[in-house]
Amino acid sequence: MKQEIIIAGFGGQGVLSLGKILAYSGLMQGQEVSWLPSYGPEQRGGTANVTVILSDEKISSPVLHSYDTVIVLNQPSLDKFESRLKPGGTLIFDSNGFTRFPQRTDINVYRLDATEYSVANNMTKTMNMLILGGFLKLCPIVTVENVMKGLKKSLPERHHHLLGANEQAINKGMELIVKL
Repeated sequence: MKQEIIIAGFGGQGVLSLGKILAYSGLMQGQEVSWLPSYGPEQRGGTANVTVILSDEKISSPVLHSYDTVIVLNQPSLDKFESRLKPGGTLIFDSNGFTRFPQRTDINVYRLDATEYSVANNMTKTMNMLILGGFLKLCPIVTVENVMKGLKKSLPERHHHLLGANEQAINKGMELIVKL
């Protein structure tokens, strides 16, 4: 099984961290993994994205032109990556701040109001884990147990007290995702 994913949004939304945690989770599960971030000054408020490939077989290249799953957290990312989703693929978006919703009819579109939920419930630090939970409900390519191992590996030790909150956010994200 192979899953080619791009996650895109504004710097500061946890896009790169989400990709890193997903990649670590794949490693913990014994999968072949590629993690390719793309950012510049965007890391401080502009758009940033990360490509993650999880596979049972060797990965020939981390550079992709189309994806199985596109996760977008802002309008510029939707505008840029919606067309690069493979037909029949999955698009997940957080509707906060969008002026246009996905238009394609040959893909599966899901909304997860992670920003709204995380702000209302004082969970802004775990907003990206809500997104990860929604993704894992649709595509359980890694287990939550391995995500938690990946989180522990990628988070600095001083933040390990937040592991429980992150796991709760993952589980809540699985509940919040809605097919359009």
